[in-house]
Amino acid sequence: MKRGEGRPLVSLEELVVRERADFEPAHTLSADRIYERRWALSLLEQVLARLEEEYRVAGRAALFEQLKQLLIEEPGKPSHAQIAQELSMTENAVNQALYRLRQRYRLLLREEVAQTVANPGDVEDELRPFIAALQA
Repeated sequence: MKRGEGRPLVSLEELVVRERADFEPAHTLSADRIYERRWALSLLEQVLARLEEEYRVAGRAALFEQLKQLLIEEPGKPSHAQIAQELSMTENAVNQALYRLRQRYRLLLREEVAQTVANPGDVEDELRPFIAALQA
């Protein structure tokens, strides 16, 4: 098959427009705000990947897959009782596991942010714009 046959070619401009549409909310953000938001989302993905790997190595991948749904405030996520039933756990055990997951998530996030600052004391100062970027 020759190059471009069977698939329509997409222009570079169209790809740029699509990428912007994927990352920008309905209102217009400055280039700096878009950069900060992408950085923050990338950092969250790194933290989540580290957590997933930790749970996988510990043989608890199924627990992680269920609990990570509870990290995001979205409708349609399973209840603690549903997860408990799915994993043959008590609801209290799910609550405790979620609490530990959130604690570890916070710690890993701080570690990732600490790698981006020159002075370890600047982590707290860097977390404020990080949170602001996610809320934009």
